[in-house]
Amino acid sequence: MPGAGSRGPTAGDGRLRLARLALVLLGWVSASAPSSSVPSSSTSPAAFLASGSVQPPPAERCPAACECSEAARTVKCVNRNLMEVPADLPSYVRNLFITGNQMTVLPAGAFARRPPLSDLATLNLSGNHLKEVCAGAFEHLPGLRHLDLSHNPLTNLSAFAFAGSNASVSAPSSLEELFLNHIVPPEDQRQNGSFEGMVAFEGMVAAALRSGFALQGLQRLELASNHFLYLPRDLLAQLPSLSHLDLRNNSLVSLTYASFRNLTHLESLHLEDNALKVLHNSTLAEWQGLPRVKVYLDNNPWVCDCYIADLVTWLKETEVVPDKAKLTCAFPEKMRNRGLLELNSSDLDCDSLLPPSLQTSYVFLGIVLALIGAIFLLVLYLNRKGIKKWMHNIRDACRDHMEGYHYRYEINADPRLTNLSSNSDV
Repeated sequence: MPGAGSRGPTAGDGRLRLARLALVLLGWVSASAPSSSVPSSSTSPAAFLASGSVQPPPAERCPAACECSEAARTVKCVNRNLMEVPADLPSYVRNLFITGNQMTVLPAGAFARRPPLSDLATLNLSGNHLKEVCAGAFEHLPGLRHLDLSHNPLTNLSAFAFAGSNASVSAPSSLEELFLNHIVPPEDQRQNGSFEGMVAFEGMVAAALRSGFALQGLQRLELASNHFLYLPRDLLAQLPSLSHLDLRNNSLVSLTYASFRNLTHLESLHLEDNALKVLHNSTLAEWQGLPRVKVYLDNNPWVCDCYIADLVTWLKETEVVPDKAKLTCAFPEKMRNRGLLELNSSDLDCDSLLPPSLQTSYVFLGIVLALIGAIFLLVLYLNRKGIKKWMHNIRDACRDHMEGYHYRYEINADPRLTNLSSNSDV
């Protein structure tokens, strides 16, 4: 029995080897046939798997200047001095990083491919020296959710950059997060000088953000480090879904023109490191009316005078500002580094609304006007006799003139005097 047991497995192994050899030959023959790419319906899947005749589709080629990971569906083209977007991007890409290159222009249809990059969700184009983003640059990316254009000196951001070539007919963008940090061009590249160039730059960014209904679904917007002085009017009008807005490290001196009323989903508003000196009641009321918002105001040069009294009162009552305990006065000098929450109405010197320098100017002006008035009265006093004589002469001249008018009136009113005057003339 032991001998028979030993022969059984040997015979079975031989038959198994023969079966595998036959399957390999069958797979080789089928692979050499014209229709080898389609397995025969009469052959079982197990046979094909066993024989290894079904080959996986060939991997898509990675651009020469990039690094690709098909498993992570990520392509990185970093610091390769690229002048344009690579044309042979693999269609599986979900995360695309093209950073630190030399692309100055992003033309329309820059990502149009066959097959389309329909799975691309994250696109990072930061630090590429981009100066111009044309209309429809992201038009062929239907799944794009996150876009980063930070650290590019944009001098021409098309109003239709995120909306396609025509915002009136384009479908709303799928963007949920947009990063535009430090996209302000250097001062020597701004149009019309420094201040006028900043106003034009702010208007350009605002036009791109409020173009049609393209960014109705945008949830996060970052505009940090762009030297903004004011928020352009209606900048946020077309962003109803916004939940996170980052405006830190700008030069904002006022929020007068900005309206937050329609941002009912806003959860965080970052205004740290700006140049805010005071906030008006209209802005405070809008923030108080937003149900979930948290506003961050640290590192602003608050001027602690009578005009900030409403802000101090509001800060003491609200929970909208998490960092309110960190807010301190920057001016005047005697109030420097005092916390806003520590101030009382007596500290704010509301009796004197004018700064001391302006008060001194008004006092000096009053003295000058008083001196001029005194000199005028002195001149009148010294010439009082001449003025009196002049007044008498004017009175006599007016009286003679009126007597002449009275005489003519009497002659015209009495017919006898009229006839007498006619006869005397004859």
